[in-house]
Amino acid sequence: MSLLSDTLTILAIVPIIPFLLVYFIHLYLKKDKKAALLLAMDVSTLFFILAAAALFNIVFKSGFGLYLIVLILLIAAGLIGGAQNRLKGKVDIKRLLRAVWRLAFAGTGVAYVLLFLISFITYIWTA
Repeated sequence: MSLLSDTLTILAIVPIIPFLLVYFIHLYLKKDKKAALLLAMDVSTLFFILAAAALFNIVFKSGFGLYLIVLILLIAAGLIGGAQNRLKGKVDIKRLLRAVWRLAFAGTGVAYVLLFLISFITYIWTA
């Protein structure tokens, strides 16, 4: 049980590892770069969300990081769903969830890099 827990902890701290693992394994098995990239994005999004939330909590000495990310994702889902409803007259839940999940990957990926750099710089500055 400890090995599983330790592995999940490492994957959550460094979310690029599950991204690369899924990408290269899928690419090796299926030989389709686009499908490998999309699957790697979908799988590693959860790890990026957790890592960005943890870094937010560390940088800003807060406990609000995960709640902020969930709030932003809910607002994005509402905006995208509203746009779908205006344009097509109905909301396609599958496309809505896929769009929000992929936006979450992009947003939390950028947030992860920025928050990592901020925490690294402040660590060096205070040392």
